[in-house]
Amino acid sequence: MDMEGRFYWILGVTVAGLALLWASSPRSIADKVEAAEFRAPAGATGGRPMAFVISSASFPNGGPIPRKFTCDGADVSPEMSWTGSPVGTKSFVLLADDPDAPVGTWTHWVLFDLPAQTNSLAEGIPKVDEVPSGGRQGRNDFHKIGYGGPCPPPGTPHRYFFKLYALDKMLNLKPGGSKQEVEQAMQNHVLGKAELMGTYQR
Repeated sequence: MDMEGRFYWILGVTVAGLALLWASSPRSIADKVEAAEFRAPAGATGGRPMAFVISSASFPNGGPIPRKFTCDGADVSPEMSWTGSPVGTKSFVLLADDPDAPVGTWTHWVLFDLPAQTNSLAEGIPKVDEVPSGGRQGRNDFHKIGYGGPCPPPGTPHRYFFKLYALDKMLNLKPGGSKQEVEQAMQNHVLGKAELMGTYQR
């Protein structure tokens, strides 16, 4: 082998050795270990956590709320159902309000201590302190227990938000409490939140 050939042979061996050394470097090994140790979270589907979602058979998300569920109709509460409750949920809170009210956010429904196994509310929940299927109701801004439907002044549509919270505890508050009292008791105990919005116009 002449001098030029020997030079290229040595160069090739050196490059191959450096490539092998780089492939086994700590950074490369760490990348492989990180990829190998990935695990889907508990309760996940397809490698991703199941979304916490609330919906209603009474109206679509972002759509109009039928007259039946307002002060212009029977003023009964709409059906609600949800899926994807976070792991560790001990109870649920449902708050409904109107941020477009002329006097500021108006509370329409305060419902708390719904048992963890609950995944729906039938239409027309009785306006009583204790919900038959479990849970307690607070006082809305109409100064009444239970659900008070949309009742906006004539004009542009108002938005009504139904906010469901999964908590890691039961609140054990007395029935008739305000939204503010429930929100204060919820602090640092919320595992997840799901939201549904409907509109109504008069």
